[in-house]
Amino acid sequence: MNIGQASRASGVSAKMIRYYEQTGLIPRAARRDSGYRDYDKSDVHRLRFIRRARDLGFTVEQIGDLLMLWSDRERSSADVKSLALGHVERLRAKQVELEQMIDTLETLVRDCHGDARPDCPIIEGLAEGEGIHCSTVTREAPRFGVTSRPASRKKPLGISPLKPG
Repeated sequence: MNIGQASRASGVSAKMIRYYEQTGLIPRAARRDSGYRDYDKSDVHRLRFIRRARDLGFTVEQIGDLLMLWSDRERSSADVKSLALGHVERLRAKQVELEQMIDTLETLVRDCHGDARPDCPIIEGLAEGEGIHCSTVTREAPRFGVTSRPASRKKPLGISPLKPG
């Protein structure tokens, strides 16, 4: 089957199938005379395994470890259990972090009047860090930045409302 058919059968996008090939999670597909990739049922089965693992939040590296364990019939189930328990611990730590973020945002939102006045505890809290709980978890670089300002704002970018301290 071609990559589109494998994608539909496995629930993994064609783009991700190519990525998984590139990273070695799946072996390079056989090629037809036309140059198109050719997948079989075992490839689709492996892709479904990967998709289920990704749905549970496993990283690509962890999925590689799971795939090695899956293909090793001499493995110990204790090894698989250990990997899964480690993942559960990381998920619980993320859960605590998310709950802290929610609590902080709910507090900031509760303190905000949400009216036409410019005073805003949410902005002030973000600027001052008051009530913001920082985590020890390393964060990824921000994906989004401020690209525009609301039309009602007349203050030019680069001028800080904070006073030097």
